[in-house]
Amino acid sequence: MSDGVSPAPALDPGLDLDLRLVRYFTVVAEHLHFARAAAALHVAQPSLSRQIKRLEDVLGVRLLERTTQGSALTAAGAAFLPQAQALLHSAQQSVRAARAAAQPRTITIGYVEDLVITPAVRDLRRGHPDAHVRTRHLDWNETRALPDGRVDVLVARAPLPIPDDDLSVTALYDEPRVLLVPASHHLAGKESVRQDDFADEALLTCAGMAAVWSGFWLLDPRSDGNPAPLGPLLVDTFEDKLEVVADGRAVAVVPAYDRRYTLRDDVVAITVDDIEPCQVVVASRADDRSPLVAHFRESSRRFLEPR
Repeated sequence: MSDGVSPAPALDPGLDLDLRLVRYFTVVAEHLHFARAAAALHVAQPSLSRQIKRLEDVLGVRLLERTTQGSALTAAGAAFLPQAQALLHSAQQSVRAARAAAQPRTITIGYVEDLVITPAVRDLRRGHPDAHVRTRHLDWNETRALPDGRVDVLVARAPLPIPDDDLSVTALYDEPRVLLVPASHHLAGKESVRQDDFADEALLTCAGMAAVWSGFWLLDPRSDGNPAPLGPLLVDTFEDKLEVVADGRAVAVVPAYDRRYTLRDDVVAITVDDIEPCQVVVASRADDRSPLVAHFRESSRRFLEPR
């Protein structure tokens, strides 16, 4: 006997929509120009093109066509756009509803790559023993977890690869940047270098980095005002970067306190005298008034320091 409740529609097990890709599509559809959309999203244009292709592959349809003026929606793209916008709105509403229903004494702390947050987390738990304090390790390309609501506070290196207009960002400490070269490199024996010493060498970067972040780590533009030489390839992880540098195919600028490179004897880090440091920061959403977030921010300022 029916209870009057309609069954939930069955989901296609082969369809796995990534909301990030859906959001990228809506921005491209708004601008109808990949370069302008990439600038608005703070991502590299080639990376944006790859992400749209991934979405098209999942859907099995072509959403956009290149034109001499930019891009145009296909019939499938025009049909998908309002549904995509509704899907993103529904997802945002779901996040807000879940957060509103959650116990008020919960916090999820995100931290990126090699950064260690244990002392600040320990202090937070000691000050709020009844709170549910969770931590979440993030890769360098997952910092959107903060504005998307998947974490409440984020410890990362600045410049952030996400827009910070709606974030509250506090600098914790400066971190020098060093040049990473293969052990056989002609600069490997030097204690320090200047940008002019490697001005003609292309630096290695990770795929899909936001333009503001990639420019910072590529030293683009160079000290003489010229654009940085194009690198030989893109990599996906820090470990891949170490492998390419060790193989002698590129050099890279990396954070000085990221000690993962010290595990290898086939790469050498050299101080660069004339570039500004990066910063380790703690960030939260600007409108978040949670006392747990405020306490963690203060704990981070007191207890997090270079290792």
